[in-house]
Formats: sequence, C-alpha cells, structure tokens
Amino acid sequence: MAQSFSPANSLCQWFFWVYRAAGISGASSHSGRRSFLTSLANKGIGVRILASLAGHRSIAVTMKYLDANDDMKRNAVELI
Repeated sequence: MAQSFSPANSLCQWFFWVYRAAGISGASSHSGRRSFLTSLANKGIGVRILASLAGHRSIAVTMKYLDANDDMKRNAVELI
C-alpha cells in the first residue's frame, strides 16, 4: 500500500516522531489540541469560544476534544 504524502499526513508523521523522540508514548498530532482546549475549558472558557479557536463548525466536534478531569469536577463543585 502506497504511503500518502499530503501536507496533513506529513504533519501527523512529524508529530509522531517528535513525541517519540521526547519519550512520550501514545501521543498523536491531536494531543496538543486536546491539551490546549482542555486547559482553556479548565479556566472556564465557553465551548463556543473553544470551537472557534479550534476551527470547528460544530461544538459537538469540540466536545470530543475535552477531557473531564478531577480538577474540572472539583472546580465545578466549588461553585456551589
């Protein structure tokens, strides 16, 4: 099977090798996007702003990038 060399695929491969060289296993080209969006969500930035920053037309797509973590849950409960 022939390898595709589109710009997007080349960038994905670049991230793969950068993460591998850094000793980070299981990371992908989307790991940085996920961390960026989740970090902003932790700071209370709304999902519509996050979608705009990510270039997503649908907030449903953006929601797939957000990880609910213990800090987010703790911050939410502390609002009460």
